[in-house]
Amino acid sequence: MLVALAIFDLDHTLISGDSDHAWGQYLVDRQLVDAEEHQRRNDEFYRQYQAGDLDIHAYLAFALAPLTRYPREQMEAERAQFIQQRIVPLITERSRALIQHHKEQQDQLLIITATNGFVTYPIAAELGIEDIIAPHPEEIDGRYTGRIVGEPSFQQGKVTRLQQWMEDKGCDLAGSFFYSDSHNDLPLLREVSHPVAVDPDDTLRQYAQQHGWDIISLRD
Repeated sequence: MLVALAIFDLDHTLISGDSDHAWGQYLVDRQLVDAEEHQRRNDEFYRQYQAGDLDIHAYLAFALAPLTRYPREQMEAERAQFIQQRIVPLITERSRALIQHHKEQQDQLLIITATNGFVTYPIAAELGIEDIIAPHPEEIDGRYTGRIVGEPSFQQGKVTRLQQWMEDKGCDLAGSFFYSDSHNDLPLLREVSHPVAVDPDDTLRQYAQQHGWDIISLRD
């Protein structure tokens, strides 16, 4: 049996929200960052992402900075609470059913996301997906530095990171699926055998319609 890759974007795809933005809002609500300044910048970066002109390096530096200000154990405890309170309610039954469908097909499941791994690694575990490509936070002597290791998995960077991952795993894109909501993911959507637009933004919806791609919803 051919083992196909089933690749998923995370935010607004497998979850009905944006984990990156939600984490920033959580930090504001918990008074772990300067509320006015952090919320302003968090919202501005999100608008840039939606417009397709996000400076991913600037954003990741902003998003990872709070990890350098508090003990690691404290931030991991905050993250666990964040996931249970704010992320689990965003996982729909349709998302879980789609994941289960690909497991039953014995496909290789993979999440690829531009949201940093500190936030997303445990979300992948919650979804029951072992493999994830995300910007990996750099650590030195057990402390986060506020930087990432390697190229961010964003836009064309998702293609680059996936190619590296496939070389390590010894697999390819034959029969592959990629599910995404965002026009930022067009570089990778064009590479797979079965691109699927999930509750897509207007730009991706138009492109998917023009190219005959499947368009689905994972909202309950």
